[in-house]
Amino acid sequence: MIKITIIDRNDKEHQVDAPTDMNMSLMELCKAYELPVEGTCGGMALCSTCHVYIQSAHELAEMGEDEEDMLDQAFFVEDNSRLGCQIRLKDELDGLIVKLAPQAE
Repeated sequence: MIKITIIDRNDKEHQVDAPTDMNMSLMELCKAYELPVEGTCGGMALCSTCHVYIQSAHELAEMGEDEEDMLDQAFFVEDNSRLGCQIRLKDELDGLIVKLAPQAE
């Protein structure tokens, strides 16, 4: 288990336990803790309803082409934007801090 801090859209911090032995994504973790992440496409990088901002200095796996393409179409994209469905939970992410991106209106 690792610890991840998720900052919701009201700036409330949620420190959660995250298993690293289940090949779970950050999006699935948010849904498990009933945080407001839709994950409409089911984790296929076909929507941006799991858009997050990486707030810590962790090195993440390189962004794939599908994720880049989806973020090109998303709202409120920043340099630290990622799709939660594309971030797999692993031991190296202990202490990760993310903020949920605003929802598109």
